[in-house]
Amino acid sequence: MGQHIAETATIGKNSVYGFNCIIMDNVHIGQNCFIGHNVVINKGSEIGDNVRIGDNTVIGKQPLSSPRSIFKFDSDLRPAMIGDQCQIGASVIIYMQCEIGSNCLIADLATIRENVRIGDLNIIGRNVAVENYVTIGDRCKLETNCYITAYSKIEDYCFIAPCVATSNDNYMGRDKERFKHFKGITMKRGSRIGINSTILPGIIIQEDAMVAAGSLVTKDVPSREVWQGSPAKAIRKVPEKQLLKNNLDEK
Repeated sequence: MGQHIAETATIGKNSVYGFNCIIMDNVHIGQNCFIGHNVVINKGSEIGDNVRIGDNTVIGKQPLSSPRSIFKFDSDLRPAMIGDQCQIGASVIIYMQCEIGSNCLIADLATIRENVRIGDLNIIGRNVAVENYVTIGDRCKLETNCYITAYSKIEDYCFIAPCVATSNDNYMGRDKERFKHFKGITMKRGSRIGINSTILPGIIIQEDAMVAAGSLVTKDVPSREVWQGSPAKAIRKVPEKQLLKNNLDEK
């Protein structure tokens, strides 16, 4: 059935894999893992214990680079690393030099680019795109179809609703000056963004701040404020009962 398991790959006790899998040289798969059908795990990738990987998923993909791209990748990118007890859905693509912590759920069709670091206990929803040079902390939730632009930083306990779009280029691909100013968004601990909101380059959403649904954020959002509108403006304080300090048990 086209199966290829490299002789140098190691597969832990009680781990199983489906039909047509490609497991390349020096891959390490821990114990009690389930690898679905048609999965490709590229050279050197590290998979922890008790990991589930769905059908048609690719782990450790090498990135492509156009001559026009501002991103140039090194030829010696490190293999992908996936921590213990992660669940990876079907048709997910995880690139080289991507590190995913333990107990994360990466849902179907998600794409996680190179040079991304994701902490523990995160939910990355269906069809989410996380671009390169992004850092995500612990216990975050990124919901269906949201887009995380390159050079963004998301701290712990952050929430991003479906169809949120973030950006990193105020020059929209014109003017060489743009190369000096690329910057994604920053979400501080416990901040939240509502459905269908758009966040412009370099914006900082401070701790426990909330962006309401459908907003266009053009300025930094102060801590514990709710911003709404296009362009977004402060409308009230975040209610005391919604502050992260009063909701940690629910996480």
